Amino acid sequence: MEVHRQPATPKGPDTWFTGDVWIDGITSGESPANARVSTVRFTPGARTAWHAHASGQTLYVTDGQGLTQARSGDIVAIRAGDVITTPAGEWHWHGAAPDHYMSHITITERAAAPGNPETDWGAHVTDAEYRGE
Repeated sequence: MEVHRQPATPKGPDTWFTGDVWIDGITSGESPANARVSTVRFTPGARTAWHAHASGQTLYVTDGQGLTQARSGDIVAIRAGDVITTPAGEWHWHGAAPDHYMSHITITERAAAPGNPETDWGAHVTDAEYRGE
């Protein structure tokens, strides 16, 4: 058994997020495991940019209330205890509701082919998109 001490929590990069978001890595999917797992904390109104995962993604909401949307779908409210699964290649975003914090655990499979990005990041979700306009 090994005990790994958690380093200071880094702020999520502005290229991936709108608003203040912090990410704590839990495991980086080192062989033989393939899953990358993190806890992500969003301040009210903070959200990801549009993105897609090569092997899909699972979110488990641990606290608060949030929103998520697939590219051609409706905005869906999410809350603590919800599990969200996104298939490989589906463009989507997720983040906190306008008046609530939200935290989730994210589980993403490592890309199958070396050099293939696990996540393809797109444009930021506009305020109008976030409001569903």
